[in-house]
Amino acid sequence: MGIKGLRKLLEHNAPKSMKERNLDNYFRRIIAVDASISIYQFLTAMNPLQNDNGEETSHLVGMFCRTAKFLEAGIEPVYVFDGTPPDMKKQEIAKRNARREDAKKELLDLTGAVEDGDEDKGKDAEELRKRTVKVTSTHYNGCKRLLQLMGVPVIQAPSEAEAQCSHLCKDGKTIKNIVRGRSKPLQRIDGIFMLKRKEASEKDTEAASNKKTKA
Repeated sequence: MGIKGLRKLLEHNAPKSMKERNLDNYFRRIIAVDASISIYQFLTAMNPLQNDNGEETSHLVGMFCRTAKFLEAGIEPVYVFDGTPPDMKKQEIAKRNARREDAKKELLDLTGAVEDGDEDKGKDAEELRKRTVKVTSTHYNGCKRLLQLMGVPVIQAPSEAEAQCSHLCKDGKTIKNIVRGRSKPLQRIDGIFMLKRKEASEKDTEAASNKKTKA
């Protein structure tokens, strides 16, 4: 679920704990990637894409492009997918579902104004659309199949992907870095680099990397 405001806290109080680097700095590294956050980014940051059958493809296009960028930089990604959420997360999931339903209702109310060409309402509708997005098993399965066809390793976590990534990175021998769309837990993780938010939709190869610190 993450720690709200953690990155800003570090930037303000411990700026030396973070350093911007180019992806090329991670040449020949094997990295663990939290797939769920990446998929969510692609579904919200990119313009909605569909195939001829009306099926959503934004997540597939985004996953392909980002993975290709990793491979081009000589980085070997290992994608980790969420499993069954822990009981302690049930309340948070319920809140998210409620907020999503509220956004759907608000979006429905704006439909008429958007169809009439109201630009301001159109922007509001786009923000609401992003709030209605939910990553489903269909998104997961499609991305898993794509990655397998690309020859990229996929790991199904028993529960939270972030915990599985931390475990994979624990000894620091094979996997030394974890990729996240935003700064989720830094505790007891040797190296995390967070892709900038615009990475989901733009050709940005910069990454923010947390330097290894002693406990």
